[in-house]
Amino acid sequence: MTRAAVIGAGSWGTTLANLLCGRGETVTLWAYEPEVAEEINRRHRNDLFLPDAPLLPELRATTDLRVALEGALLVVSAVPSHAVRRVMAGAAPHLVPGAVVVSASKGLEPDTHKRMTEVLSEVLPGAAIAALSGPTFSREVYERQPTAAVAASGTPETAGRAQRAIAAPYFRLYTNDDVVGVELAGALKNVVAIAAGILDGLGMGNNTRAALITRGLAEIARLGAALGAKPATFAGLAGMGDLLMTATGPLSRNRSLGIEVGKGKELEEVLARRLSVAEGVGTARAAVELAATVGVELPIAREVASVLFEHKSPRQAIGDLMERSLKSETWS
Repeated sequence: MTRAAVIGAGSWGTTLANLLCGRGETVTLWAYEPEVAEEINRRHRNDLFLPDAPLLPELRATTDLRVALEGALLVVSAVPSHAVRRVMAGAAPHLVPGAVVVSASKGLEPDTHKRMTEVLSEVLPGAAIAALSGPTFSREVYERQPTAAVAASGTPETAGRAQRAIAAPYFRLYTNDDVVGVELAGALKNVVAIAAGILDGLGMGNNTRAALITRGLAEIARLGAALGAKPATFAGLAGMGDLLMTATGPLSRNRSLGIEVGKGKELEEVLARRLSVAEGVGTARAAVELAATVGVELPIAREVASVLFEHKSPRQAIGDLMERSLKSETWS
C-alpha cells in the first residue's frame, strides 16, 4: 500500500483522490478551503466542487501541506494553474525524497507562460515529474465510466511510475514521452472550447463548430511544433481526444463559459457566478503572448482573448477570422 497526497480539492483533485483511495492507497487530500476539508472528513462529501458524489470513507482531507505530504511517494498537483507555483513551493520542504509528482493541472502560468511541469521543476528541483492529461471530465471518472488518458514524462521510468500508480480498471493510462505536446494540447484546448461555446451561444451550427475545432487543433499543433513537440501527440488522447471532449461536451466548464459570453454576458459577470476555474480564460492571453515569442500566429486564440478582455463583439471576431487572407490548408 502506497501513501499518496493529492494537492487541490477541486472537482478533478477530489476525483483523483477518490480513485486512488479505491485502489487501496492511503490518500490525503489537501484543500485550500477549511470547510471543504471538514466536510470531506465529517460527511465524506465535497459538495462545493463535486456535488452529489459520496466519497470513500477512507479518504482524509487536511489544510496542512506537511500533514498531506507526510510519507507520500505519489504526489498529485491538482490546483489551478495560476496557483501551482505558490502552493507547490509551500509543499517543497515536505516532499519525500524519491516521490513521483504528477501534474494534473491544464494551463499556462499567467506571467511566465510556462507549462505546469516547468513550474514544478523550478519549485521542486530534482523531483521526478510527470504530466497527466487526456479526455477526463471529473464527473465521468468519478462515476467510473471507462476513460483513457496519458502520463507523460521525458524519463520513461517516471512516466511508468505515474502510469502504474494511477491506472484503474476504468481509468486506462498510456505513457508518452512528449511532455511539451501533452501539456500544450491540454492547455490550449480550453481556449478552443471557449470559442466553441461562443459559437453555441450565438446559435451557430455543426459546420461552423467542425471548422473551428479542426483549425483550432491546427494552431495548437503549430505552436507545439515551434516549441519542439511531436506532431503525433496532437492526434492522440491529449490532443484530439481532449479537444473534442472539451469543445463539445456538456460538462465542459470552458465551453459553458463561452456559451454565456456568446449570449452577450460580460466575462466579469460570468466569472462572478462560478466557483470552479475555467482555465481557458487565462490561457487565451498567455498562449498568444507565448506564440509571439516564437513567431507563431494563433488566430483563434487571439480572437478569444479579444472577446474576453477587450470587449470585442463575438460576431465581429468570427467575421475577422473568416475574412483573413485566403491560403492553403497547412498545419505548419
